[in-house]
Amino acid sequence: MPSTTLIWLLAGASLCLIELFVPIAFVAFLMGISALVVAFLSQAILGNLWLQVVVWLLLSTVLVLLSRRFVTLPRRRSKIQHAIIAETLTEIPAGKPGRVLYEGNSWRARCDDEKLSIPPNQRVYVTRREGTTLIVMPENLLHS
Repeated sequence: MPSTTLIWLLAGASLCLIELFVPIAFVAFLMGISALVVAFLSQAILGNLWLQVVVWLLLSTVLVLLSRRFVTLPRRRSKIQHAIIAETLTEIPAGKPGRVLYEGNSWRARCDDEKLSIPPNQRVYVTRREGTTLIVMPENLLHS
């Protein structure tokens, strides 16, 4: 067995084991699988080390890109535990974002009810946060 084949087998096994202890969305595992494929190809087809490295890089990239279709990472949706009061700076049209003043800063905001429009200078409750957008509800709607 040539030494490059042994190195590719060890690298492939190591990368697959790393994924077991440090999960990083299957990237190390897929790179390990690519290294194992290159190890078997190095026996028969790939003789040049540079060609082996290029095949490994291309195969790893293709596998990682293809796996993204099947592996979906959950989007974090921040939940605000207690409803906090903010004030609209601009109108929040139905289904579209506007601006609110929250904790002294201007934030992008959207109404929790897609059919509801909120006029400017209205008090609203911040119910949750999605990324940098606050999801709000009008104060008068919650009290009625």
